[in-house]
Amino acid sequence: MHKLKFLLPVLCLVYLSLPATVRHPLHVSTAELSFNAKEKSVEVSCRIFTDDFESILAKLYKRKTDLSKPSMKPEMDEIVKKYLTSHLQVKVNGKAVTLQYVGFEIDHEATNIYLEVDQVSTMKTAEVTNTILYDLFDDQMSIIHVTNGKKRNSTKILFPDKTFTTNF
Repeated sequence: MHKLKFLLPVLCLVYLSLPATVRHPLHVSTAELSFNAKEKSVEVSCRIFTDDFESILAKLYKRKTDLSKPSMKPEMDEIVKKYLTSHLQVKVNGKAVTLQYVGFEIDHEATNIYLEVDQVSTMKTAEVTNTILYDLFDDQMSIIHVTNGKKRNSTKILFPDKTFTTNF
């Protein structure tokens, strides 16, 4: 046991000193849902590594993708909306709701995508089905946060699992 305590930090240092191309990449995305009682809406944001996101968009829609190029913004908005609305489904109080695409922005190495659901008077339960990047990686991890007032429920979903249900 004593050898293991010494060996683990050494292995971590060796792993971290490897070039990024040698290390196994982390495949993770986040989705955050927040009930806005004043606006009677659910605000949704997703954060996905840009390089992975561009890869899946190019693969699925058979077109060049560049989320950071301003001249391609209208075309990218179209496929980002199409992808997100088909890979993220939400039920509020047991009923499926329609996600309305708001837009996206690049933030360093990640893409933030914004959606919203109007006309939600209360949120007693929420069910999130998330398959973002599942068609690209079989080790995809999805972190989901759902907030209602001061209460926040979170989980980690590992491929192939895809659904999180929470009650408030």
